[in-house]
Amino acid sequence: MMLSPDFVILTAVGYVGLLFLLAYLSDARAKTGNAGFLRSPIVYTLSISVYCTSWTFYGAVGTAARSGLEFLAIYMGPTLVFVGWWFLLRKLIRIAHSQHITSIADFLSSRFGKSSRVAVLVTLIAVVSITPYIALQLKAITTSIQAVSVAKGGGTDHLATLDEVTLALGVAIGMAVFTILFGTRNVNAREQHPGVVAAIAFEAVVKLLALLAVGIFVVFGVGGGIADIYARAVEAGVRIHESEPFGSRWVAVLFLSACAVICLPRQFQITVVENANEDHLRTASWAFPCYMLAMSVFILPIALYGQSTMAAGSNPDMFVLTLPMETGHDALALFAFIGGFSSATSMIIVASIALSIMVSNHIVVPLALRAASTADEAGERDIAKLLLRSRRISIAVMLLLGFLYFWLTQGSDALAPIGLISFGGVAQLLPAMLAALYWRTATMKGALAGISAGFVVWAWTLFLPSFATFSPVVAEVVANGPWGIRALRPEALFGMEGMDPLVHSVFWSMLTNVTMLLCGSALTSQTALERIQAALFVDVFRRARSFKPRILRGSASTSELFFVAERVLGWSRARALFDSAGVPHRQTTPQQGVPADFIARLERELAGSIGSASAHILLTKAIAGDAISLEEMMQIADETQQAIEYSHALEVKSQELHSTAQQLKEANALLKELHQQKDEFLSQVSHEVRTPMTSIRSFAEILMAPDELTPEQRARFITTIHNESVRLTKLLDEILDLSALEQGKRDWENVPVDAEEVLEQAIAVCEALARKRSVSIESGARAGSCIVPADAGRLSQVFINVIANAISHNDATDPVVHISSRRCEAGYVVDISDNGPGIPAMYHKTIFDKFVRAEPDGMPDSQGLGLGLNISHKIVGKLNGRLELTKGVLPGACFRITLPTLRAAEIVAVP
Repeated sequence: MMLSPDFVILTAVGYVGLLFLLAYLSDARAKTGNAGFLRSPIVYTLSISVYCTSWTFYGAVGTAARSGLEFLAIYMGPTLVFVGWWFLLRKLIRIAHSQHITSIADFLSSRFGKSSRVAVLVTLIAVVSITPYIALQLKAITTSIQAVSVAKGGGTDHLATLDEVTLALGVAIGMAVFTILFGTRNVNAREQHPGVVAAIAFEAVVKLLALLAVGIFVVFGVGGGIADIYARAVEAGVRIHESEPFGSRWVAVLFLSACAVICLPRQFQITVVENANEDHLRTASWAFPCYMLAMSVFILPIALYGQSTMAAGSNPDMFVLTLPMETGHDALALFAFIGGFSSATSMIIVASIALSIMVSNHIVVPLALRAASTADEAGERDIAKLLLRSRRISIAVMLLLGFLYFWLTQGSDALAPIGLISFGGVAQLLPAMLAALYWRTATMKGALAGISAGFVVWAWTLFLPSFATFSPVVAEVVANGPWGIRALRPEALFGMEGMDPLVHSVFWSMLTNVTMLLCGSALTSQTALERIQAALFVDVFRRARSFKPRILRGSASTSELFFVAERVLGWSRARALFDSAGVPHRQTTPQQGVPADFIARLERELAGSIGSASAHILLTKAIAGDAISLEEMMQIADETQQAIEYSHALEVKSQELHSTAQQLKEANALLKELHQQKDEFLSQVSHEVRTPMTSIRSFAEILMAPDELTPEQRARFITTIHNESVRLTKLLDEILDLSALEQGKRDWENVPVDAEEVLEQAIAVCEALARKRSVSIESGARAGSCIVPADAGRLSQVFINVIANAISHNDATDPVVHISSRRCEAGYVVDISDNGPGIPAMYHKTIFDKFVRAEPDGMPDSQGLGLGLNISHKIVGKLNGRLELTKGVLPGACFRITLPTLRAAEIVAVP
């Protein structure tokens, strides 16, 4: 049993009712302050998919059937923009948040001196450009209703008698009612529309699931897989790539789709105005391209299967609906219809809201403000009502214009060309938008010239030919040019024949647009307000918070300002604004004046409701300005800014000089310290070398005297000379060893070594010295065999040096040196302690420095340069260990040596 028209239309009405309910509940939730999920990055990303209209739901299949891979460009353009969000989208949103931007017209007018002319021009271009797009959605809805509700044997439904035009009118009226109810609930565009956004996000899920369901059904349900579908298409003689796959037209479509995702009023509304958090772009930068990929993955298989199985003359735009119906899967066909219906309705709703804001803010309100005198309170008192009424009327007019375009061009069968016409129109805003973001000296007159010229060329070369099927006069102009001037033919300007009409239009319109923008900006100068706004836009990341221009200055009373704010913002919001700034709202005399900061803030708040241009006009009318002109104000601001920048530069230079002086001071102090250390080193070395050399020389001279010494004396003097020579050699070895360690010349390879064995050997070497000085060596707890990465000779040198120091410096009555070792988490630990006088507290932090000899009071100065512990400390460091002074089991000094151990798997061989 086939679907009846009554059932299909009632299903669509029920679906719209579900959207009503969802939008209502979301608005109610947002008003309670519990709109967390509604402001989430997921909902934001899904709402951006309003880009996927019925053109991409239905028309992409038709494009694939007619032009092969051209459909991919429709998805790749937006994908590239969002992948590169850091370059363009991030800056757009930052500016929109800081300037309270309400629409793309408000964005451009605010940048170019809050110009009403720019706002009006952009608004008119948007209305003309979007009209074909609204017509496309109406056409898609009516065509899909007719396609899904066809009965095999005729039908008795009452709604079956409705023709395409009547259906389109009914859909337009229904969409107008929904948009008015939930798109004009308040007059502050910066409050955004959580209910509408939630409904759009829901529709995004519905249309994605519907398209995926049809794709899965076609590929895996009836098609037998991708390979079978491709083979069947080849057997049926389907020309998969009817046109050049990646030629000039493909590039033009890619460019237009990238422009559209930024410049379409609905996309700007969702992506920029409705954005609640700039960080949501991070999620959208990957989630939205993934959504686009999911929407496009089954397009080509559906097109190929439809072309190879459907009857000749079937409309490829409707394959998503007709393929399930042909196999008797009416439920799937109805689901696909709802998906396409969602695609169309979401676009109509958001586009109508965006256009109504632009029309009311930039055309209706400025006209009303200019028509009313300053003393006429009635004009200002009804601003809020005027905004609501004008936006509601604008929504109805937008849908009426879309319906009229649909009615005049209903002879066209393809959906894609209609969408490309709109894309070409809004693309004329891109050069001015890029100039607004990145070109500081772009002027309002240059922007007006570029946008106007590009729009005229687009209207002549692409928009006008779309009426050729309806009007014989237009058909004649397209064929032969106006008044027979063939050089001005819309699709062959200046003899450029044989080019695709879309490529032809994009080439000439964008060339004209950019040329006029460049020339106009080069030949004209900016006004004072343009220079300020240019700085705010171009340098938004550096100056958004620190640079707050205050252009308006006057002597209006706070009562008059509150009156203006109340008319636009409402009494509650106006009072909250004045109270938060500490400005009384009942002052009737202007003697005290109003702070310029507050006037600037008030202008930004008003701009969030009526746009920057209208807010500027309204405050200009309300404030009685004093004698200072805007140019004078700008000159003062420039001079002040230059003084600030010069002062800042001096401050930076002063800080640099101070830092340099401090560095020089520190370097000088270091040089002095190094010089002092050098003197001390030379003094220490000379003293230590002179003492043994003097002894050697003296005893040598005594030995040179003949027959004056007894054999015993001669033997004693020779022994002294030998001992002093050994001492001198040891001193020189320590100096050379220290120098080599500091210069990195004493490198070695650490290999597995048994640390306990090295310790035992060191103790054995020191036993003779201990016996000589009557010192007992006690052995405490021992770790047993323990493998560490080290050089056995160097490790032995450290052990011997520390043990020898403990023996040599111990003057206790019963001297004892205690040696113990253990394993712990830190590795292998050796403690060498004694019961001597210990290290005085004043040397605890410097004991490992060069030339430090910590001799307790009353103890004779020991021989040596004070390099032994310094060398040992450096050696242990190269063994990746630690040598430190700590508390031991005996009351004297205790030195702890900690070394990392090796795991069994790391031990290759132990020497």
